[in-house]
Amino acid sequence: MEYIITKADKRLIGEITLPSSKSISNRILIINSLSYSPYAIGNLSDSDDTKVLEAVLNGNTNHFDIGHAGTAMRFLTAFLSKIVGEWTLTGSERMKQRPIGILVNALRKLGATIEYIENDGYPPIRILGTSLKGGVIELDGSISSQYISALLMIAPTIEGGMTLRLMNEITSKPYIELTLELMKKFGVNHTWKGNEIKIAEQNYIPVKFSVEADWSGASYWYAMAALSDKCDLLLKGLQLKSLQGDATQAEWFEKYFGVVSKQEGNNVRLAKLTAHQVKRIELDFIENPDIAQTFAVLSLCKKIPFHFKGLSTLKIKETDRITALQNEVSKFGAIFTEPGIGELGWDGIFNESHKNHPPVINTYHDHRMALAFAPAAMVYPEIIVEDPQVITKSYPGYWDDLRSVGFEIK
Repeated sequence: MEYIITKADKRLIGEITLPSSKSISNRILIINSLSYSPYAIGNLSDSDDTKVLEAVLNGNTNHFDIGHAGTAMRFLTAFLSKIVGEWTLTGSERMKQRPIGILVNALRKLGATIEYIENDGYPPIRILGTSLKGGVIELDGSISSQYISALLMIAPTIEGGMTLRLMNEITSKPYIELTLELMKKFGVNHTWKGNEIKIAEQNYIPVKFSVEADWSGASYWYAMAALSDKCDLLLKGLQLKSLQGDATQAEWFEKYFGVVSKQEGNNVRLAKLTAHQVKRIELDFIENPDIAQTFAVLSLCKKIPFHFKGLSTLKIKETDRITALQNEVSKFGAIFTEPGIGELGWDGIFNESHKNHPPVINTYHDHRMALAFAPAAMVYPEIIVEDPQVITKSYPGYWDDLRSVGFEIK
């Protein structure tokens, strides 16, 4: 299936109810289970990733296929390691190419019994759940924060607790902080000094909890606001003062693109400053990798040269997002370079002879490719997106929301 996306004008006026945060939802599902909570979680995400994780936690089998859900794979590997029983975790062909060895090795040091069913270091895996004993675990801080969060969430339930020693530069630090803050809301305390996070053995305390709107999902609307001529858009359920690290984008969008955010009750209203344009963008996404694609495509549409850093984890996502971006922007006549490991750059030059009319976007089974490129229809006559339903992984109502503000999708 393909969607042809067009927009007759560059006005962005309306109200959007954003999806609830997938990052918070997935963490709260694990924490809620570890606390044996009697309370249902309010405003839980309806994304595929969250549905998969919820299905496993409420399932009555011992074999789980989590598809493309990388967060579920990592969180469940740690969670099931301490749940008595024999469990198998598998996923899509892409999931079988995404490394899990760092997390497995750390869990083995805590006494976990985990076997690789096919290839060493990669899913599928077989887990023999048992009681785990704490200690000091050393991890490279530059790895995916989901490995670290997976360990932190089970730490208070392990005999003797856990000390996590992070080596090198820490990637996606706000996601680690998010995990710890959510644990704190359920009564679990920690200390974080220097590169060590210590969590003593302690009990989670069940509490009622409702999930806030997703800042990653908000980024696509901020991009549309930046591309608009007139903007008056209300993003419902969004908080400028948020636990989510991606909330920092509100400052970036005002600085680089003239998009102004105003908190109105439980919502954020977006407006656009006129004649606001920078000549070049320099940003480090070490703490915000999930919004990098949004900024890359937006910079393309605004014809602004850029140099982005902190993108090393993009290579092990649903696809290699660096390569995917390079492939797809070439259809617009642009050449994105990789100046160094975890970097992306563009000189702002287009090669007209290389343009595709219209550009057909391959999504590579990656929801963020579809989500990030769709706003380009604000400035290009039409954009074609292949496999458009890939967006259900994080934002199932995206296409309907686009239609509600004047996009035509067929």
